[in-house]
Amino acid sequence: MAPIRLMRGFLTVGLWTLASRVLGFARDMMMAAYLGSGPVAEAFFVAFSLPNMLRRFFAEGAFNMAFVPIFAKKLETGEDAQGFAQDAFKGLSAVLLLVTVVGTLAMPWLVLAMAAGFAGDARFDMAVLFGQISFSYILFISLVALLSGVLNTFGHFTEASLVPVLLNVIFIAAMWIAGQLGWDMGLTLAWTVPITGIVQLAFTWVSAKRVGYALLPGRPRMTPELKRLLIIAGPAVLAGGVVQINLLVGRQVASFTEGAVAWLTYADRLYQLPLGVVGIAIGTVLLPALSRHLRAGEEAEGRESFSRGAEFALFLTLPSAVALVVIATPLISVLYDRGAWRPEDTTATALALAAYGIGLPAFVLQKVIQPLYYAREDTKRPFYYAVVSMFVNAAFTIGMMPVIGFMAAALATSVSGWIMLGQLWWGARDMGAAARPDARFWRRLWRIAVASVVMGIVLVIAARWLSPVLAARGARWGALALLCGSGIVSYFGVGALIGAYGSGDLKRYLRRRRG
Repeated sequence: MAPIRLMRGFLTVGLWTLASRVLGFARDMMMAAYLGSGPVAEAFFVAFSLPNMLRRFFAEGAFNMAFVPIFAKKLETGEDAQGFAQDAFKGLSAVLLLVTVVGTLAMPWLVLAMAAGFAGDARFDMAVLFGQISFSYILFISLVALLSGVLNTFGHFTEASLVPVLLNVIFIAAMWIAGQLGWDMGLTLAWTVPITGIVQLAFTWVSAKRVGYALLPGRPRMTPELKRLLIIAGPAVLAGGVVQINLLVGRQVASFTEGAVAWLTYADRLYQLPLGVVGIAIGTVLLPALSRHLRAGEEAEGRESFSRGAEFALFLTLPSAVALVVIATPLISVLYDRGAWRPEDTTATALALAAYGIGLPAFVLQKVIQPLYYAREDTKRPFYYAVVSMFVNAAFTIGMMPVIGFMAAALATSVSGWIMLGQLWWGARDMGAAARPDARFWRRLWRIAVASVVMGIVLVIAARWLSPVLAARGARWGALALLCGSGIVSYFGVGALIGAYGSGDLKRYLRRRRG
């Protein structure tokens, strides 16, 4: 029953994340139509990336990864889990309040650190203004991440997964109102950021209160448990910082090409759909499950959870990666080509999307392997691996920039992602049976790969056949649906014939079971 509950957790988070990503497409399509890849769009993307970058640095990929295993252990052993969560909430809120104040005051320097190519033109002043308005988002969304960790530990995945849905709904509503009333779209987007953060925090706080955790800010105190949390989280925080340095290098390279920041952002948003749906679902559900199994000495159950997580990841990610590479241009054209969008924007964004697609399986599999380390409270080795990945990313980006321009940033992201995955896989070889995929995983891996290749061939043929309709304004949405449908049918059809998945797997994953 445990693997079924695990898959149900993956699907719960994944489906809500899918809903968020679909709404995210609507949001990005509106932004592309209103702003295109112009200076206002680039300024806002840089400004909004600042709190998001630091959020990942402080909360999602670091503090929370250390918090969840310790919190889950205290719940399991009957220790004072609520006191620990309250101390962590106070400590994180105090640090974030200081970071918010300092970051807002230092915004001109932060913008230069993110996009030095903006210096001397209108994009710089707009990015500074938008950044000062929106930077407080880091305070709200980082506390949301901690509260989501509490909810996920209790198995309340739906509430935490609704948070990004709220963001996209509020952004869509704000842009529609601004368009109707003639408001400045850049300022509207900037002010929507902190408003969204307040709504997300209020929703998550009420959800946590319902499970008995009404956490409040206050004067932090350094308890032994909090000190242990910081010791464990320290390397993970640094590892998260390394990942953000990779993004920083890419932004810097892109900022010297007009429109490139927007191209990379639009492409990143699209490839984040499968990465978010699969990767976030697995990372959210797998860490608490592995923590429980490994703490109880249940190696067989831990191996089963790890193997099914990896299998589920590849089953959805490999075909997604193939699709992003082979039909990048039709996807970008149909989704974004309207209003202020230009044909050259489609070409450049499609190239970036294909480059990101190459690294998609690596980034999702990282979400599968990392819980093996964090469940053992080992955050040091992922940090060392991330440092190596950072140097690979920087060297590739800077070295290839004179050759392929802004594309170096996107391609370097994928190359460094595969390097990171290889290191994590190699480092996990001494973790016992729980870190070794079982025989079923290996039997299905090559079948998933074959089905993905066949799907790719079908997509190439279908895209050429449908190309006149994909270019027609009135019928292109239907043509894109037919194109994607041909890929889905071919993948699942071939997969069923060669045994890439069992005939009852999807029914079992989707069926609700009690107990």
